[in-house]
Amino acid sequence: MKKAIKIIIGVVILGLFVFTLAFLYKKSKPKLIVYQTKSTFVSNIVKKTVATGSIVPRKEIEIKPKVSGIIETIYIVPGKRIKKGDLIAKIKIIPDMVNLNNAESRVNRAKFSYDDAKQVYDRQKKLYDQGVIPEAEFQQIRLNLNNGREELSAAENNLDLIREGVVKKSGQTTNTLVRSTIDGMVLEVPVEEGNQVIESNTFNSGTTIATVADMGEMIFKGKVDETEVGKISQGMKLLLSIGAIEKEKFDAELEYIAPKGNEENGAIQFEIKAKIKLKDNVFIRSGYSANADIVLDRRDSVLCIEEGLVQFKGDSTFVEVEKAPQQYEKRFIKTGLSDGINIEVIKGLTKKDKIKVKI
Repeated sequence: MKKAIKIIIGVVILGLFVFTLAFLYKKSKPKLIVYQTKSTFVSNIVKKTVATGSIVPRKEIEIKPKVSGIIETIYIVPGKRIKKGDLIAKIKIIPDMVNLNNAESRVNRAKFSYDDAKQVYDRQKKLYDQGVIPEAEFQQIRLNLNNGREELSAAENNLDLIREGVVKKSGQTTNTLVRSTIDGMVLEVPVEEGNQVIESNTFNSGTTIATVADMGEMIFKGKVDETEVGKISQGMKLLLSIGAIEKEKFDAELEYIAPKGNEENGAIQFEIKAKIKLKDNVFIRSGYSANADIVLDRRDSVLCIEEGLVQFKGDSTFVEVEKAPQQYEKRFIKTGLSDGINIEVIKGLTKKDKIKVKI
């Protein structure tokens, strides 16, 4: 019995020893690495930069009042198309009490002066008709009457302007009626009836009653980084992608590059503007965000490889080309334009070559 146990233990020990030797041998044996390959291909290489910005009308006007007062009536709503001269709002003037009192006092004084000049004129007219007073003396009396009449008329007009903003005798309205200065679409009406507004003058820009824009001519306004601004020029073609209109692309032409940059988040940005070619079946709203692809350079139908396959050694570039299954040789190549994903191969490869993928 004891002898059988010893045999079993010996067999187990021997088995463990053989298993250990086999495991160590298998672990020390180098693994066979199978490399993947990718072929060259013919494609277009387009190098471009992307500018972010928004779509805005070229002509956008803020309509402001020329008199201060209260909005009595608003005649338009956002989205309405209007023409130059169309009514936008009517303002009710709230006169300043000091100015109103002075105007009323002026009217009273002018009336007194006119009544007095009229009495003198009527009295002297009879004497003049009888030949008692000479023509020269009567001429001065007539002049005083005319001056008094004109002063009374001016005082009454001034009072009407302070009270109502309109000269009643002329029958023409003045600045209480606010009108559009351009043809276009109403984009915004930031005030409501009953709001107080301030006139536009040399000391104050005034309250904006409405914003009107010509939606038939839109432009792209964006920013370009200082590292790219030297590569672009006026007249370049842009391809716009508007976030709110996913299925449509719009052509544009670069027409302005700012001569001065502004620092934003630690980088210098230059403003650009581009004229958009609109489409009849698509309405573009003001303020849409957009991205503009600016083509800096391109190569059509050239031999390419993925840029990640290229390796560098000093100033040289090379790839590993398969010469037999899982056997590769180093081959130096000359590269051209890159779009960040694919790169043009000018010299060193053919359409049949397969390139080793780096692990």
